[in-house]
Amino acid sequence: MPETQTVNPATRNQTALDFLLSRRSRPAKTLVAPAPDATQLHEILQAGARTPDHGKLEPWRFIVITRAAAQRLGAEAETRARAQGLPEEKVAKAGKQFLDSQLCVAVIFSPKASEKVPEIEQVLSAGAVCLSLLNGALAAGWGANWLTGWAAHDVAFGEDLLGLAPGELVAGFVHLGTEGVTPPDRPRPDLNAITSWISE
Repeated sequence: MPETQTVNPATRNQTALDFLLSRRSRPAKTLVAPAPDATQLHEILQAGARTPDHGKLEPWRFIVITRAAAQRLGAEAETRARAQGLPEEKVAKAGKQFLDSQLCVAVIFSPKASEKVPEIEQVLSAGAVCLSLLNGALAAGWGANWLTGWAAHDVAFGEDLLGLAPGELVAGFVHLGTEGVTPPDRPRPDLNAITSWISE
């Protein structure tokens, strides 16, 4: 491991670093009302959109799903999952994330044609948006959880119920609300086991 370098204390944002070192998603099923209002959500969406984006392509967009819309989507997800012959526990799980949701932001991967920026970089940018949105909500004092699941991967569900264009995909459903339960921290990776150094 290289020797420790001295950092100018004036450039260190200890509050932000402490947040990142202790951040923890709040399970969607534990989130309760109220959820962010339109003004509060706008701030969170700004945080989500402030993310790495090679070529400034913006290969992502947001769909805000209100409580009433989430109830409709949850029922539809159960119906469609059951029609596909999924086991009943998977049917229930497909609907539950929406039926429990106070407010949801679907982050949509919307790739742009580019000779310079390969699609994988655009996919990674959409994932970065999900994390920035999640962290923005947590930093603003809300509970938040990034989920995917059956509805995120079912093309017909996305096109029929979310209005996705061909080629668009759900990168994540970020559920927002008030923290109902403070979850214990989960085990974190052993950095020594997943980190290697190239020094020369």
